[in-house]
Amino acid sequence: MGEQQTGRLGHSKMMIKTILQVPQAILKVPQAISQQLASADTFDAMMHLQGKVFRDVPGRKTSQIKLGAKSYFIKQHFGVGWGEIFKSFLSGKTPIIGAMTEVSAIQKLDEIGIPTTSLVAYGQRGRSPASMQSFVMTEDLGEIITLEDVCGAGLQANIHAVCRADVLKTLAQLAAKLHSAGLCHRDFYLCHFALKKAELEQGKINYYLLDLHRMLQGIKPNSSAVMKDIAGLYFSMQQIGLGAEDWAVFKQYYLPQSDDFWAQVEARSQALLAKFNSEKFQKRLVDEKSALD
Repeated sequence: MGEQQTGRLGHSKMMIKTILQVPQAILKVPQAISQQLASADTFDAMMHLQGKVFRDVPGRKTSQIKLGAKSYFIKQHFGVGWGEIFKSFLSGKTPIIGAMTEVSAIQKLDEIGIPTTSLVAYGQRGRSPASMQSFVMTEDLGEIITLEDVCGAGLQANIHAVCRADVLKTLAQLAAKLHSAGLCHRDFYLCHFALKKAELEQGKINYYLLDLHRMLQGIKPNSSAVMKDIAGLYFSMQQIGLGAEDWAVFKQYYLPQSDDFWAQVEARSQALLAKFNSEKFQKRLVDEKSALD
């Protein structure tokens, strides 16, 4: 059986499993958090927490909240509906139906030693995958800057004593560790790599990988899913002016891949650039920003 047929078979099995499964009720909230909530129904109270909204899309909201003297981020999932689930399957994508994908991803990154936001609380409830509600709360990393902003503002102005090659080497090594462990981010852009400003000012390059709600596990390092990850990264590097020499440094420290893999990365990154610069996509970005203002 060819790789394409195997992929379709696996996708069909995953679709059936998702449709038939009854979500397990889960609630993991430390007492230090639950005692600060306004309701005795802990799950309901977590789903109604409000704060500074960073992203609000149908079925999902990400906010920064404060409980006592501490700051957290909470991602609340309100149910995607059967239409979105079938739409994902028909387009060959894995549907994201709740917060447990991100919970599992954080736990896996902790296991293999890739820094991310620390898990604080999570939960899910519901009778079907389409209507299931869930949440994940993580610690606030504090004063951070994304790698996109670091590079966009000029590496030398931000990195000080750390050379440009070290920034790219560290990025490539993190990507290699992620993909070698069978993980695939699916939103693998420079904006999802954060650095703490205090560490950066000391010349330390420690990346924190963010936004894990679409993470896949059990993926082969040379798969099309991993190729798409790397293409997304290359696309975002090109956006902020990193060139061929920078890309060569990245490839030197990333996993060995075939010429065909790199050719696909190049073609997909160019397609992403064309899509991003299209009038339709730029209008969408403006609309999303306006909704948050």
